Amino acid sequence: MSNPLKKLAGQTAVYGLSSIVGRLLNYLLVPLYVTVFVNTSDYGVISELYAWIAFLMVLLTFGMETAFFKFLSDHPEKKDSIFRNSMLSLVVINSIFLLLVLIFNGAIADALLFPDNPEYIILLGIIVVIDATSALPLAKLRAEEKAKKFALIQLAGIGINIGLNLILMLLVFQPETDDPAVGIRFILIANLVASLVKPAILLRDYLQLKWIWDTTLVKSMFKYSFPLALAGFAFIINETVDRILLKHLTYQKSIGELSTEAALTFAESQVGIYSASYKLAMLVTIFLQAYRYAAEPFFFAQAKNKDRNKTYVKVMNYFVGAVFLSFLGVSLNIDVFKYFIPNPAYWEGLRIVPILLLANVFSGIYINQSIWYKLSGQTKFGAYIAMGGAALTLTLNFIFIPIYGYMASAWATFIVYGGQMVVSYWLGQKHYPIPYNLRKFGLYSITAITLYFVFTWINLEAGILQLVIHNLFILLYVGLVYWMEKPKALAKSR
Repeated sequence: MSNPLKKLAGQTAVYGLSSIVGRLLNYLLVPLYVTVFVNTSDYGVISELYAWIAFLMVLLTFGMETAFFKFLSDHPEKKDSIFRNSMLSLVVINSIFLLLVLIFNGAIADALLFPDNPEYIILLGIIVVIDATSALPLAKLRAEEKAKKFALIQLAGIGINIGLNLILMLLVFQPETDDPAVGIRFILIANLVASLVKPAILLRDYLQLKWIWDTTLVKSMFKYSFPLALAGFAFIINETVDRILLKHLTYQKSIGELSTEAALTFAESQVGIYSASYKLAMLVTIFLQAYRYAAEPFFFAQAKNKDRNKTYVKVMNYFVGAVFLSFLGVSLNIDVFKYFIPNPAYWEGLRIVPILLLANVFSGIYINQSIWYKLSGQTKFGAYIAMGGAALTLTLNFIFIPIYGYMASAWATFIVYGGQMVVSYWLGQKHYPIPYNLRKFGLYSITAITLYFVFTWINLEAGILQLVIHNLFILLYVGLVYWMEKPKALAKSR
């Protein structure tokens, strides 16, 4: 019998080809944007628009991906019906949303402080609907373990997006003479064309879709997915609402001291600085995205295995070691990574990077733990945890952004993700106990955080010596994890 951990690692590698390469390529667009758009406020506009896209994607997929995996695991003989009904549900939800966007785009643009650019709202709405309705055909590929086809589709879209960005922003857009809004429109158009790749390649799934509803099945799927949708909605509040609130709360605070236009520019500038630094912290989440694509169907597939808990524990051990390695790799090499943001106007935000890196580590551990309520069908707990986190996120940001600016958003993210990780572990041990090795978690986390603080305190001068010493200790951390997990001995024992 094949080793399930090797299978998970292999699929994560293939999914990671599209996710990690894609995110890294998109990450490399940051230097392009901050160079082409001289003012930090223009990058702030782009960041806010993409925060809305991420927010709406979670809302409009309505937890149907996980519901699809769950029902397929329980009723494999109903594969076609499960796919058809979940897909039809998404088509109806997204059609209603798009109609509302087309009718009320002007009013929405005014509310979001884009009064002169309602076209942003229309383009954003179309992008989200295409991506949301493509989610189920892509989930079907994951369920069928067609990881290579999935990766090729994702990479095709990414390649087109990158190519169009380079052509439009370097050859067509003239930053010296053109309005920045022209460049922002080009970025959205490039994304729109790239999004169309998914339905174009998966056209068969759309053409074979028949308007045949299984009302009982749809109700059951919605009952399962509704708490997940609430959890996802609350989760994305934690992920993106800081950029949205940062703009609006900073604008409201500044409006009494500055003109309306100056206050809006300042607010968007703060979002731009915060978002550029956030990109560095997202290097941890690049790994998490690739892992999540493979892990969710893998965990469901292992659910009926009598040794599933041993597998889950071993996966978590490797996972914790990997995410803290990512934290060390970025935080101890920040003097190198900062040059991915070639405009020094953004560097004042680098102080938030270690805070957000740790926050994303906590988030990753929480996501890995969350399988307990998905496997047990107690998805309501996922909703409770996420909604509690969302309420805390909103509260902390509303209170402290007017006082501390984007530092408040960074610390709010840290506090919320850490709290969710702890609460999820506590609830999981009560309702679906998995004997995680807390001693190893403590060892990996304390070692990584201690190394960071030691070298922050020593504060070596930036240069070759600092780079060598920092990365030498990162390698020692890798050696610690390797020695603790003993992968070769494990393989022989199997």
